[in-house]
Amino acid sequence: AALEHARALLSSGAHAVDLGPASSHPDSRQVSAAQEVERLRPVLDGLLAEGAAVSVDSCLPETQLYAVGRGVSYLNDIRGFPDRSMYPVLARAACKLVVMHSVQRAERATREQVDPAALPAEIDAFFAERIDALCAAGVERERLILDPGMGFFLGSDAGASVRVLRGIGDLRRRFELPLLVSVSRKSFLGALTGAAVSQRGPATLAAELYAAAQGVDYIRTHDVAALRDALAIARILDGGGEAC
Repeated sequence: AALEHARALLSSGAHAVDLGPASSHPDSRQVSAAQEVERLRPVLDGLLAEGAAVSVDSCLPETQLYAVGRGVSYLNDIRGFPDRSMYPVLARAACKLVVMHSVQRAERATREQVDPAALPAEIDAFFAERIDALCAAGVERERLILDPGMGFFLGSDAGASVRVLRGIGDLRRRFELPLLVSVSRKSFLGALTGAAVSQRGPATLAAELYAAAQGVDYIRTHDVAALRDALAIARILDGGGEAC
């Protein structure tokens, strides 16, 4: 089922498939590295055999080692690669690294009360420290992609995600590195609209188009076809594409 879903995403225009072997939702249960690898293996092997670009979303070093060994295109770590013992492996690898910020610095999100006004400075400090550490260990700067986090990763206040999203263009200019944003169906959209998870498509698309207009390089989404079509129309209206 996972392979079929991944193929559908690719046929809808996805450039890469992000495989998450464990949930990071506040209500999720912990999963061991062995369980993560067991879940990943058939899907990852199948997609790589078909030539797909694959990202593995895990903060467990053992899972990351497995993914690097299989030749994934991206590693996505919600803790932002804090484990210094992994740095020699990351330096030798060829994949891009999605360095994500979260207020929890943990394997799962929690429902934290955070002052939205304090977040921009905290995010800047986090990225500055983590970029310096990774580059000092031999990771090429051009392999880094920054993700400021969204939803519960920025706290339980919807205003936190709104504030960070509004400043996303400035964040990209400050660090001069590609940005990834993942707003799809997030909790803050539900808080702002009252929509259930399954009904957050319109709010998701509005937030994604805003992020794209601010220069975000990667958007992690559930509904690839909707984003593909919306971006195509936006480009045409901006004069950057054909109208036929």
